[in-house]
Amino acid sequence: MEKSIGPNPGHAASYYAASARDKRIRPKLDGEHTADVCVIGAGFTGISAALQLAENGYSVIVLEADRIGFGASGRNGGQIVNGYSRDLETIAKRYGQEKADRLGEMSLEGGRIIRERVAKYGIECDLVDGGFFAAFTDKQVKEMAEVRAHWKRHGHDGLEMVSKAEVSKYAKTDRYVGGMIDRHGGHIHPLDLVLGEAAAAESLGAKIFENSKVMHLDTGPQPFVCTEGGIVKAKHMLVCGNAYMAGIAPKVTEKMMPVSSQVMATEVLDAKLIEELLPANYCVEDANYVLDYYRRTADNRLLYGGGIGYGGQDPADLTGVIRPNMLKTFPQLKDVKIDFAWSGNFALTLTRIPHMGKLSDTVYFSHGDSGHGVTTTHLLGKILGEAVHGQMSRFDVWSSLQAYPFPGGRMFRVPLTALGAWYYGLRDKLGV
Repeated sequence: MEKSIGPNPGHAASYYAASARDKRIRPKLDGEHTADVCVIGAGFTGISAALQLAENGYSVIVLEADRIGFGASGRNGGQIVNGYSRDLETIAKRYGQEKADRLGEMSLEGGRIIRERVAKYGIECDLVDGGFFAAFTDKQVKEMAEVRAHWKRHGHDGLEMVSKAEVSKYAKTDRYVGGMIDRHGGHIHPLDLVLGEAAAAESLGAKIFENSKVMHLDTGPQPFVCTEGGIVKAKHMLVCGNAYMAGIAPKVTEKMMPVSSQVMATEVLDAKLIEELLPANYCVEDANYVLDYYRRTADNRLLYGGGIGYGGQDPADLTGVIRPNMLKTFPQLKDVKIDFAWSGNFALTLTRIPHMGKLSDTVYFSHGDSGHGVTTTHLLGKILGEAVHGQMSRFDVWSSLQAYPFPGGRMFRVPLTALGAWYYGLRDKLGV
């Protein structure tokens, strides 16, 4: 499918929306429908589950309030980062070694699922292998080495330490003192990926309705959902709205906070320049608490992201937030034009661990990937599909991980969390 830059109604004004290969608008839900499974949310989690179920012969209906990939799934940095937002040692201390080992067994699976589906269904999403974690301080390098040792015990053989002299192989900047590469990491055009997976699910019989916001969810033994235009009755419901499901399931949303991250994309750069800046074409993520992330796009732009807005609040000037950090990294881009700047919300949990469980015997949910969503959503969406199929082993591991509401209730959870982020951001600046 041809890629071109142009309007894509109903999406954020992002580079991804403008350059998406598939700009088709699916119909709204109209009338009464039945299915084996109804999925609420057409992001990575929901589409991953729908595809898993369709592959196993289930009839599936997906309801999306806006467009496929409207939320974080279609707006993120496009980086395949393995693992979770908390390392396995932290998980072991909090939940026990046995559960950490089980999560360790699954920790590379999200990336494998992406690559398998891209190959199986011929999904064009600009997949490139390789990621670089950049360190500003010797302390961060030491911490990366410890993480590498921990991961190695769980079978992750793709991590290699990078010396200061080797940094220029991955990022032509003098900001970093070293880092670590992940050969099992990578980057993609995320909106093209979720659209390609959605088309794969449709090819197997799944039906996807856009602009079909769920107004009511009944979680009883014969669950159903209502939109403005119709009703879906199903044997099982999967709630996969993440940061964009306010009002649907209060028991879930009280344990989640929407957090915005900002991204921008430059104009198309001279091929020689972008290859000089990022010679290996690896995606880059720094080691700060409030981190920056960046990569090359297939058409030779620099896509650069960072910043945090707790509660989903955006700064008035998106470019003004991100551009200064980009110029600290690559001052040679001072005269480069910014063609796109956008933001998107992801769901943050208090534990920074995804929250999975049941609202009833017939309604399952998964949300709260806390900034590591590209890979974990694919894993957890597949696990939701397994659970519907009666394979509960992996679902039970995740659902046993205790989740907590944010302290301070709705009024104070944002300022309290922002205060914590300020503290850790100050530690980054001081190098402690």
